[in-house]
Amino acid sequence: MKLRYSICRLALVVLAGSLIGCGSTKPPSDQIFLMPAPDLYTEGQVDPFSDNALIGSDRQTEVLFATDRKPSDDTQRFAFYGDDRDNVLHLGEARIQLGAGAPITWEEARRISLLKSRTDKYPLKIKSIEEYGVLERTVPPIRTDVERSTIPGRQFAEAINERLRESGSKDVYIYVHGYKVEFENPILVAAELWHFLGYEGAFVAYSWPSTRKTLAYWSDFDDAINSARRLRALILHIAETTDAKRIHVVGYSAGTRLVARMLADLGLYGYLLDAQELHQRTKLGHVLLVGSDIDRAILTGYLLDGALRVPDSLTIYQSSEDSALRLSQRVFGRNRTGEIVKGDLTRPGVKAFLREHPELRIIDVTRAEGGTAGSGHGYFRESPWVSSDILTTLLYNLAPSERGLVLEPDSPIWTFPGDYIDRLRRALGKENPTLAVSQH
Repeated sequence: MKLRYSICRLALVVLAGSLIGCGSTKPPSDQIFLMPAPDLYTEGQVDPFSDNALIGSDRQTEVLFATDRKPSDDTQRFAFYGDDRDNVLHLGEARIQLGAGAPITWEEARRISLLKSRTDKYPLKIKSIEEYGVLERTVPPIRTDVERSTIPGRQFAEAINERLRESGSKDVYIYVHGYKVEFENPILVAAELWHFLGYEGAFVAYSWPSTRKTLAYWSDFDDAINSARRLRALILHIAETTDAKRIHVVGYSAGTRLVARMLADLGLYGYLLDAQELHQRTKLGHVLLVGSDIDRAILTGYLLDGALRVPDSLTIYQSSEDSALRLSQRVFGRNRTGEIVKGDLTRPGVKAFLREHPELRIIDVTRAEGGTAGSGHGYFRESPWVSSDILTTLLYNLAPSERGLVLEPDSPIWTFPGDYIDRLRRALGKENPTLAVSQH
């Protein structure tokens, strides 16, 4: 028994390193380094920074957040929120700084972010936060210690609407982080994703109480499922109280557990509703599961129970070289959704199901540039092709074939061809000619 425990503990330590990366160049836990520029932008053929009122304003440094972490106090090492559950949803906004020294001007930030190869690393960190308060609909009846008020929810909705008006877009984006990160991480990732979206729409970071401890991998399973209820409440609040037309969700790694559970809950919630009414109530557009560390059979059950009826599309990014998910599969003895298991997907029944449900899209990133870097798990930020594909999906509502992806022979899996970026640039030139600075 002791030997088995030791083996499991060792495997978990290795898994933790694979899931979050390692190395002496890693930034402090409350910072991240700016991700590589998506290849879509690096040659100047496509300009992501359209002319909207947010460009160059103070607003672009302010990222909205929702968290069910417990606020920090003076006795804790955390600056804002810790890693304990609070079981209510705190709403607010965070102000972001790029660079370690003096503030960087907008033009300099724009130049730096679009460089194909950077010799320097540029940290992102949170300068300050403003909490609006707790979303009233998430306060349980037994919580007499929490003030019940509609004001925080209204303030949050107005903050979203201001960004929608200023950008001219009616899309809201939500990012849900993975395992073993602190409160700051999803806010900073959301900031860089919003930057590369050209500050279109409004971006919300959802920070669930993952714990920055290796052995917390097990408890994070429960924390993720526990947070799904509040993610669902957040989405319904945005759908009901803002001018948003579509709400998109990007879930990463362990965070895909609560994203998938949210879809399952909303599928059951809308079981007796027709598709149009369900969409009007949830407004869910594209849902992306990236490097998904969820049991594949569990996700399949969610889909069969109606999860697939909720969003416009559900995209699953997978890799055959994701060592973190490979180890997770060995630990649990169950296939993970983010792993490529081609035999399963080429069975006649599975292929027929995917043909009948084109809104379910499975994409293999293995051949994408940077798709296998490091542990092969962080490709959505590390691969300039995958980030290009994700951003294009969110901005332009293009199907995989319209973005330049190709189907594998006799397979329902989409892959990245060698000329993917050229294909994508041509597709965007047709979709929105004002984006194209020049076309080869």
